[in-house]
Amino acid sequence: MSSFNNHYTIIEYEGFIRDNTTYAGYPYAGYQSLPINTFDALESFVLANSSGNESEVTNLLYLSARRGIGKTITARNHVGVITMNDGTVIEILPKICGNTAGDNKEEQIIKTRKIFLEMIRALRDISFKEFQVSNLRTGRLNLLEVFISMFISEVNTLVKQGLKSTYNTIEGEECFLKGKIDVTQSVRHHPINKEKFYIRYDEFNLNSPENRVIKATLRFLVKKSGDARNRMNLTKILTLFENVEFSTDYETDFSKCVNNRSASHYAKALSWCKVFLRGSSFTAFAGSEIAIALLFPMEKIFESYIAARLRRIIPDGWQMLIQDSKFSLFDRPNIAFRLRPDIILRHEKITFVLDTKWKLLSENMQHYGISQADMYQIYAYSKKYQAEKAVLLYPLPESLTNKDISYSADDGVSVCVSLIDLAHTDEHLSALMSELSLYW
Repeated sequence: MSSFNNHYTIIEYEGFIRDNTTYAGYPYAGYQSLPINTFDALESFVLANSSGNESEVTNLLYLSARRGIGKTITARNHVGVITMNDGTVIEILPKICGNTAGDNKEEQIIKTRKIFLEMIRALRDISFKEFQVSNLRTGRLNLLEVFISMFISEVNTLVKQGLKSTYNTIEGEECFLKGKIDVTQSVRHHPINKEKFYIRYDEFNLNSPENRVIKATLRFLVKKSGDARNRMNLTKILTLFENVEFSTDYETDFSKCVNNRSASHYAKALSWCKVFLRGSSFTAFAGSEIAIALLFPMEKIFESYIAARLRRIIPDGWQMLIQDSKFSLFDRPNIAFRLRPDIILRHEKITFVLDTKWKLLSENMQHYGISQADMYQIYAYSKKYQAEKAVLLYPLPESLTNKDISYSADDGVSVCVSLIDLAHTDEHLSALMSELSLYW
């Protein structure tokens, strides 16, 4: 957990308290204090995105109260960055264990941020895939600045390929004739003066909807970025859009953006514009005090990342299916309760079912923290797919002495738990594939 000026970085399950609240004379462990106004603004954001029950575990952050401490806001389920209108940047990183032993807190944050950026490249919803994380200044940039750097890179690539021009209708009073004369407007504005005409004509220029929203995004980010290099690069790019207007109606301009081959090189830059101008990454979050909320569900990121890395190392002769929906729990009187396991692996006639779960297991919890609902789910997958073995994949926790967790039933269902060290994902998945290869 770290902070400087108005930039705060926390890890999942850490959080915030108001002002300089202390517990028994010491800062409350796992939490850092936010200025009262900032804490209250963040609290409003949490409540605006929940059902209104302050003790409810929301999909974003958890708001609660502790005796002698007061209100706390804890990061859960979603990670990313929140930028407030007062300039405060809150960076929430996932709790990635197994990769930070012996490191100090800042080294842990740097490593965690780099691993997280590798993970989000696997997401299918936003085009991060082709960006090289090794080129980013992940050591000193928070996630917002990293995302801004990605956008700058996309726009630079776009400019090199050529900005799109389009025909725009120009209307106004001129001393020359061009295009068509609007007789009605001419008579209305100058019934006596014949020296000016109200004309309408088409002009081929750079003022396309695509360029307008990009220019609006550039201006927006110049105001929000706290990194001197990013601001310099944004300002430099803005000069290339000198003859383009700023978009004043984002949704209308987005709806006018052409999606064809001639504009395909705009796709990634425009996806970033939607992220920044709409302030959303998967969901449109509410909150008047929030300028940008780029929050990502770790369950979805973990699922996509494992599938992407596994696809890279899967041996020849294997078939891999993602989110297969072949079976349902019931088939009569009609198909009901569709099953959708994360990963199906097949080799000849042998089937394996894999399901990812973003949760830290612990020896201090019953069944290590594996929920009954998750086990019911993987059991149903195994029965329907007649799997040789089912695998639950969890991130590697900090301290779990028992690394060999498995369950079996008399009816042939066998479930094992695989713990993935995200600093060595390919190595762990290769070991898992080797274990599965022993079943034929």
